[in-house]
Amino acid sequence: MGGDGHGHGHGHGAPYTIPDYKIYKVKDVPELLATERALAAHGLKDPWLRNEVWRYDPKEFGTHSSRLNTLVFRGFKLGVGAFLLTIVGTAIYDKMNPSDHGHGHGHGHK
Repeated sequence: MGGDGHGHGHGHGAPYTIPDYKIYKVKDVPELLATERALAAHGLKDPWLRNEVWRYDPKEFGTHSSRLNTLVFRGFKLGVGAFLLTIVGTAIYDKMNPSDHGHGHGHGHK
């Protein structure tokens, strides 16, 4: 279902490419280098630490501050637009349907 019988999906080729593992080095990531040193101080070594290097690649994921900005400001423009639309919509509705509440029409309250 959905293939051409040869393991290819609709002639688009592979959906991704796997980079060569040799490009990832713990020495290129200060955070992981500190982890490696802390483990070595206890006589330990993590053979899988290299597998985490890609997570710290700024080309792939940006810097810490750029990721924080994305987290905080994602959808900000849309949110401000929705807020302004709500304010305008509420003002128009209130103008077209004025409320009689609180205008002191003498309903017998003393």
